[in-house]
Amino acid sequence: MKTEKILLGVLTVVFTAGCGNAELESRITKLEGRVAVLEGKGVASADRAQPIAAGNTVSSSSASTPSEPEVKPEGPLPSFSFAEELHDFGTIKDGDVVEHVFGFTNDGEAPLIISDAKATCGCTVPEWPKEPIPIGGSGEVKVRFNSKNKPGNQNKTVTLTANTWPTTHRIRIKANVVKEDE
Repeated sequence: MKTEKILLGVLTVVFTAGCGNAELESRITKLEGRVAVLEGKGVASADRAQPIAAGNTVSSSSASTPSEPEVKPEGPLPSFSFAEELHDFGTIKDGDVVEHVFGFTNDGEAPLIISDAKATCGCTVPEWPKEPIPIGGSGEVKVRFNSKNKPGNQNKTVTLTANTWPTTHRIRIKANVVKEDE
């Protein structure tokens, strides 16, 4: 848990530094993978860019203190079930604006409310439903990526905050951005 919070702190500092450096993006992806492995919910190797198993989430809470872990609320809770948690756009040209829709179902026991969605970079913009998703209902999170001046391999994460347990859930996109003359 302590290592997880340290890595999340490092990720926060790295995310605020900008998003134009391909090496930085690669380091972010590796750190996210390490956090997932530490939580026991990720892939075996932090260097592989694979989605986390469906229904599992990687969580963090900036509201909790290091001595107080986040406590699961009592009562019925909603739950995300995504058809996919990683989308690879493949090779795209510098300047392309691409988008992907991540479909999900509320397979929990209460209405699902997404209160926020944040991307690792300003070049990635998420759109999410603002209204509650009923039990058994479905919704979509649209993620738009602007590849202008983002050469090389790009890995972007969108963190959804909701009334689920854990409170955050991550979905990811990736692409290989090449200049038009390549």
